[in-house]
Amino acid sequence: MKTVRVLLCAAAAALALHVGVASAAGEMVLKVPLAFTTNLPGMGSTAKWMSERIGIASGGSVKMKIYEPGKLIAPGEILDAVSTGKVNAGYATAGYWTGKLPAAQLFSTVPFGPEAGEYLAWFWYGNGMRLYQQLYDQAGYNVKVLLCGIVAPESSGWFSTEIDDVEKLKGLKMRFIGLGGQVFRKLGVQTSAQSGGKIVQSLRDNTLDAAEFSMPAIDRMLGLQELAKYNFFPGWHQQAMTMELLINKETWNRMNKAQQMMVDITCRAATADSYAYTEAIQAEVMKNNVTQYGVENRYWSQAMLDTFHETWLEVAEEQAGRDPFFRKVWDDMSEFRSSYAIWKANAFLPRDAQQGLHEQ
Repeated sequence: MKTVRVLLCAAAAALALHVGVASAAGEMVLKVPLAFTTNLPGMGSTAKWMSERIGIASGGSVKMKIYEPGKLIAPGEILDAVSTGKVNAGYATAGYWTGKLPAAQLFSTVPFGPEAGEYLAWFWYGNGMRLYQQLYDQAGYNVKVLLCGIVAPESSGWFSTEIDDVEKLKGLKMRFIGLGGQVFRKLGVQTSAQSGGKIVQSLRDNTLDAAEFSMPAIDRMLGLQELAKYNFFPGWHQQAMTMELLINKETWNRMNKAQQMMVDITCRAATADSYAYTEAIQAEVMKNNVTQYGVENRYWSQAMLDTFHETWLEVAEEQAGRDPFFRKVWDDMSEFRSSYAIWKANAFLPRDAQQGLHEQ
């Protein structure tokens, strides 16, 4: 009984210490506007997953209240709103800030990789997170950034006709954004940036010939499988996409170390969950697209992928020539990938693309 009493006293002391630490900084409530709706797998859904767990895990010391896009502020205003303190946190992807910060694209998704494992290695065990914070600091944004989600690859887009030669891309009207869109523009594609709802209408009235949007499970929600016959893979332009939690620096600094650690750990858990979840739900959608809608899943030929890759390297050099910080990040990432290459070349089994596309 004496041993039990000692253990109970130790547990009570530990609980008192936890409560004391929480009370020292007070309860922290992060009010988080989202760039993506919570029904989008791995994107908005990840913020919801985190908000449902962080309060429990922290014993109420840190809580998150999330707001659907536009309910508190517009998605495009999140970075500025967090920086100025209009809101104390926000959830988006760095690619949203490309117009203000060209190098932001490299912290969101990069054509031809890195894939998720390599990307996380660079962020967490290379210079990625240091450069990520520097991106915002040197531009004068008053934010703390945490990597807080990563999603499975996208498809390469939906096409009404089969594309088996680069010449067939010329003059094609296609919804395609980001760095991948710049590659396609160099190859003669007339690209445009349209929202999900507009893509559907544009495909219906033939003002678009093709569209790239997201991974199969999200494309399915738009109904793209009913509007275009050919779904091309791999998503060379987006092998992984990261999500970010932005926290106003004054808010972050008011947190005690336990609260800061809880946010960091929960973001890391959310990152693992978002990747596992989005990996888990794609295959059935691809199969169903074939059996129910007659979609043909196609894999780009090596010749086409080589052309895309060569063009991407041209785009990357052009971007680096225009923006010194893009150059800095691109060079660092390239150096990391060069070192990682021996592991990538030897560690993994080869993928049988054709078998994967034809299994039903």
